[in-house]
Amino acid sequence: MATKPSIPKGTRDFSPVEMLRRKYIFSTIEKVFQKYGFLPLETPAMENLETLTGKYGEEGDRLIFRLMNRGDKLGDAVNKAFEGSWSNDNFSKAEFGDLFERLGSDSALRYDLTVPFARYVVQHQNELAFPFKRYQIQPVWRADRPQKGRYREFYQCDADMIGSKSLLNEVELVQLFDDVFTGLGLQVVVKINDRKVLSGIAEVSGQPEKVVDMVTAIDKLDKIGREKVEEEMRAKGISDEAIGRIAPLFALSGTWNEQRPQLETWLAASSVAQQGLKDLAFTFDAVGSMKSARLEFDPTLARGLDYYTGAIFEVKALEGTMPGSICGGGRYDDLTGVFGLKGMSGVGISFGADRIYDVLLETNKFPAELGASTKVLFANFGNDEAMLCLKLLRQVREAGIAAELYPDAVKMAKQFKYADDKGIPYVAIIGENEMQQGVITVKDMRTGEQKAVKYEELVLAINGASKP
Repeated sequence: MATKPSIPKGTRDFSPVEMLRRKYIFSTIEKVFQKYGFLPLETPAMENLETLTGKYGEEGDRLIFRLMNRGDKLGDAVNKAFEGSWSNDNFSKAEFGDLFERLGSDSALRYDLTVPFARYVVQHQNELAFPFKRYQIQPVWRADRPQKGRYREFYQCDADMIGSKSLLNEVELVQLFDDVFTGLGLQVVVKINDRKVLSGIAEVSGQPEKVVDMVTAIDKLDKIGREKVEEEMRAKGISDEAIGRIAPLFALSGTWNEQRPQLETWLAASSVAQQGLKDLAFTFDAVGSMKSARLEFDPTLARGLDYYTGAIFEVKALEGTMPGSICGGGRYDDLTGVFGLKGMSGVGISFGADRIYDVLLETNKFPAELGASTKVLFANFGNDEAMLCLKLLRQVREAGIAAELYPDAVKMAKQFKYADDKGIPYVAIIGENEMQQGVITVKDMRTGEQKAVKYEELVLAINGASKP
């Protein structure tokens, strides 16, 4: 019996229509990236395992797709793995993990684009002009549980600037968010916080050494609620006394201007928190009015990635039912330090293209004309007519109009159906009568209207008919 064709969970095929829509998203984002002076970059799908591990926190490390060795390298690893013996046939989790490591997993699929970017900067530091601004649009992989808006293979669209500590960079990224979503016609809120504020909260709690555990738990507040967040903190060794001291965090509400004085008073004993609040105030003042997005302070925004050290961003759609964020990012003061280049501060953002796609589709925000790339189909009536069509086809294409010739001289009903199925708006008809008269009949497939034009008028007729 033939195997039913399928693909791994958390991955997808993309039809031509879907690809046109995805390219619309990528093109909109890329144009804004270029307008802000970012340069394109690509890195390999695979990275050395040691490049990725330890950069995303304990939870992130568990979601890295590790790659098993192959060929002779796998054979050598198997021989080494079985030099010893296990006590029974049922491996314990520790024994199985040890076997997995010994069988070989020295490379992995990239988890995000930021860490490979940091590796690239260190590896090519003598070739780059700093501050260095790059954008990158490539797929990433995470061994996550597939659900709505969450995939195991998905694209990220990143923009990072590294080699500058100026807060003007954060301001530009907020404005970049605004430009992209204005271009896509989507209403969003850009949420912002600062890891220095969260570190200050850990300080006043009395357990500053638990800042990572505390931040990781706080980051889940909007998903699991306060009670579950506090349970997770206790499970990670955070005392009830410390949890009680951070209670004012959960009571904060209102605008940035309303929350700022409350935070300044509550966190007065923490100099690092005061600096974070000062940085946030600068960003809010410098961004000024926005085109369509809304900038909002969120004191519980934490993002569990260990490498963020300053501003942190998250973008959520104000339309549709998409859960969670569609973009994120933040400041990382020494990400390159783990690769041997100290003191190289950077800040970056990432657009979740797949989630943005789902929101635009749900809210019907894709332009209608993206449904087809071909604008005109030349009908095929036979060899003589097809030869003439080929000449005209070249002229139409050189004028920048996407066009094609139906390859077979079949019934017109079938050719019209092909145009309908592909969403091609015009069909150019050159039959025996048209050839004798030296004209082309252009049929508008949307209205059914037909008109005859001369050969040299075809381009003008198609372009003119396209204009409102």
